[in-house]
Amino acid sequence: MENKELQQWIEQISLEHFGVPFTHEAIFNRRLTTTGGRYMLKSHRIEINPHQLEVYGKDEVEKIIKHELCHYHLHIRGRGYQHRDPEFKALLQKVGGSRFCQSLPGDKGRKPLPYRYKLVCKSCGMEYLRKRKIDPKRYRCGRCSGKLTIQTI
Repeated sequence: MENKELQQWIEQISLEHFGVPFTHEAIFNRRLTTTGGRYMLKSHRIEINPHQLEVYGKDEVEKIIKHELCHYHLHIRGRGYQHRDPEFKALLQKVGGSRFCQSLPGDKGRKPLPYRYKLVCKSCGMEYLRKRKIDPKRYRCGRCSGKLTIQTI
């Protein structure tokens, strides 16, 4: 699907489900990795992740488009357009948009925190995760004031 077809599709969904035309630009953005789409506040442009279309098909992308159109139409009208606003939640439910997009296969998700060291209290067993190595002789347990030992994870 090309950007022209996406533009026509979004204009059609806007008229059918919102009753108001979409008069700005809509494009595919291949650089989107963790999100299905986004609405740009200043330019009013909608960008859609083409990988969602390739993996999940038109039905899932239509829900993403409805989500972005909720942002668009509420922002244009000066209403609550953010995810936490009740107006946004109500409109999203009314038109049948998705609250979250499906994660793409092969997506690694969030990186694990890079803890390399673990301090363990000799008395109570309390564990403290650390990124940097410290001298355990200079510190005590915050719970029981016991001595600490250091381990590499």
